[in-house]
Amino acid sequence: MSKFLVLWKMEPALILADREEELNNWISKLEAVKVGVQAGLMKDFGVFAGGMRGYGVWEVESEAELFTHLLTWMPSVNMEVEAVVTVEESIEAIKKAVQP
Repeated sequence: MSKFLVLWKMEPALILADREEELNNWISKLEAVKVGVQAGLMKDFGVFAGGMRGYGVWEVESEAELFTHLLTWMPSVNMEVEAVVTVEESIEAIKKAVQP
């Protein structure tokens, strides 16, 4: 399994003008996040205190699988994705790099 850090940001141009409708939309999205966490796809998720940005830590088989999941949030959410190398993987890579 590969681990990814996803930094997300709501797309301001796509926020609904009706406040109540937008808040209900937001709750709906967060309920979908809960499903992803319960399914084990997301290991962690958070909203930054400012409310329009946050992060998720995903653990999936591949970049393609992650992309498929993230498509459900586009275009209303912009994402920056970074692959994560664990401590164990880092140690192993360093050991391989120094071996002749």
